Amino acid sequence: MNPVYPSQNKGTTNRGWLPWLFLCTCIFLANPLPAQEPPSTPYRVEVTPQEDRRLLSAIEAVSQLIKLQETAPTDAYGLLARARADLPRLREALHAEGFWGGAARVEIAGQDVTLPAASPTPSAPEAPLPVAIILEPGPRYRIGQILMLAEPAGEDALLERAAAELRLAEGDPARPADILAAEEGLLRALRRAGHPLASIVARDAVVDHDTKTMDITWRVAPGPPANFGQPSVAGAARTDPQLLTRLATRRLEDQPYSPERLERARRALMGLGVFNFVRVTESPTLDEAGRLPVHFQVQERPRHAVGGRFGFETNYGMTASAYWEDRNLFGGAEKLRLEGEVARIGETGIENATYRAFASLRTPEFLGRDLQSVTLFGAVSEKLPAYDRDAVIASLTLEHRLSDTMALSGGPSFENGRIGRDGDMSAFTLFGVMGAFRYDNTTNPLDPRQGQRITLSATPYYSALDANYFTRLLVIGSSYFDMSGDGASVLALRAALGSAPGAGRDEITLDKRFYAGGGGSVRGYTYQSIGPRDALNRPLGGASLIEASAELRQRLGESWGIAAFLDAGGVGEEATPDFSQIRTGTGLGLRYLTAIGPLRFDVGLPLERQKGDPSYGIYIGFGQAF
Repeated sequence: MNPVYPSQNKGTTNRGWLPWLFLCTCIFLANPLPAQEPPSTPYRVEVTPQEDRRLLSAIEAVSQLIKLQETAPTDAYGLLARARADLPRLREALHAEGFWGGAARVEIAGQDVTLPAASPTPSAPEAPLPVAIILEPGPRYRIGQILMLAEPAGEDALLERAAAELRLAEGDPARPADILAAEEGLLRALRRAGHPLASIVARDAVVDHDTKTMDITWRVAPGPPANFGQPSVAGAARTDPQLLTRLATRRLEDQPYSPERLERARRALMGLGVFNFVRVTESPTLDEAGRLPVHFQVQERPRHAVGGRFGFETNYGMTASAYWEDRNLFGGAEKLRLEGEVARIGETGIENATYRAFASLRTPEFLGRDLQSVTLFGAVSEKLPAYDRDAVIASLTLEHRLSDTMALSGGPSFENGRIGRDGDMSAFTLFGVMGAFRYDNTTNPLDPRQGQRITLSATPYYSALDANYFTRLLVIGSSYFDMSGDGASVLALRAALGSAPGAGRDEITLDKRFYAGGGGSVRGYTYQSIGPRDALNRPLGGASLIEASAELRQRLGESWGIAAFLDAGGVGEEATPDFSQIRTGTGLGLRYLTAIGPLRFDVGLPLERQKGDPSYGIYIGFGQAF
């Protein structure tokens, strides 16, 4: 009898194998095969030679072998592909450093990766493969002939003047980055000369391997000189657009084109204090009148802001203040600021603290002119070592900016109240007219590292109750020297000279006399303590002032810094400064550096202590001491 196979048994189906298949599938899903990690070949890269540190840095910046050796493991053949892909990058790095005739090769375990038979195989499975980047830079090529051609012809004299600022000369290393930087400098020089559409038509760089030089020919289109057209301003929702257009137009329209003048106009808009940013865009073409249109795009800040500050001196107590401001009160960038301050907290108890409250309104474009007005109303209740004063104060100050760094200001002031000592208070009424000149070319008001500041002020006063006249003169200057070139080491110097001619010391109102000592003056001494004193050892103030300070500031990393300082100051009874009664203080400080300025902690020691002077002073505040 012939056997009958299932496939031959027509009309029937054998499903006996299905349960076994289902069971095997479940077992496999419950116990999957262990994941196989992709094979990797560790390796170690060495670059030779290493004498040229700049070339070595360029190689490290472009080589994927170096960048990925720790972070992206690969197998032996992936390593070979990575090495071969590095070869054109290495040649580019050599060219970038002026080695136009140089060469580079890569060897893995002694094998040149360009050989077809290269097959990197580790001799020991766990040992990293040696990878060698071997440089043969040869001599560094130099800049040969530099030629500039004007298109169209006829502007050779203009190009010659611009070339004086090129910062690229024959014999310089033939680095592409230096050539591009020189090209940008050439365009900047042409733009500063009043040609806003200056452009490079072509650049021809020819390498001569025989002479090891690179000749450069620039074809330059200076474009026509132009004046500014009427600027446009967009993006303001709450601020009067006519104010913005008027402010920008006054500084630009029909003025000769200048990037510096354009930047001053942008800063003038930022100076209103109502914008997060102000961006400027120049038109790529001139208008029908041959002028350059420009457009300002602005973004407004939140309208309201609150803030505060604090300070502390061991011999003066704590000072705390808070403010609220409306940055755009009537839509004309008017700034209303309400501010209150409490000082001498904790020195003699809160009942003897000093209180100040002020309201100020700052208005730009006063009466439609390039003037800024500041109207101030305030009240003070002061209890200080030298005097007690309760007064109301009002003033109007007009300020005109001569430039980004210089300003003139002046205006009338009025004070009325009572002033005296130990409860013996006398009424006073003062009228004054202040005039001031300010120069400031520093870049950071809270942490200056380079530049100068100078303030000269003169305020004649008339005392209505005793028909007395006197004038208060004060000059304050400071200089900042970046000794390290990167802002890490700064030498800061400060000097002040004051005089009050026109009346004897005793005829000058107590609060208008000069005083020295304390955190903003001579550290280590009590506030207002330097100078003449009465029989009870209280400061009397004087008719003249002299101060000087030197501070060395050193950054320690990104967040910390230290300072060493020497302060000196004296107060004289006469209007002529008295150098015979100078007091000096010295000390050290710690700085915690923030994005907006340093938090300051200083310890000062008085070097010529008088009766009642403390042995040291501690000062905490925000921003540098000066």
